[in-house]
Amino acid sequence: MASENLPNLDTLPASAMLSAADLSDLLRVSLNTVWRWSRSGRLPAPKKIGPNSTRWRAGDVREALDRIAA
Repeated sequence: MASENLPNLDTLPASAMLSAADLSDLLRVSLNTVWRWSRSGRLPAPKKIGPNSTRWRAGDVREALDRIAA
């Protein structure tokens, strides 16, 4: 996703599949932080959707961030 056209995480459908770069842009953190948060459980584990593609479901990410904020 290009940052100039970046939607808000809350406006994406729950089934939207986001790359690490998408999450990095949406959450305004580095790529390393996205992977570190995923390993630590702060973000859900990503889904492998192909040999070179890993994605997070937007709904899963929202739920994880809601738990952290609560």
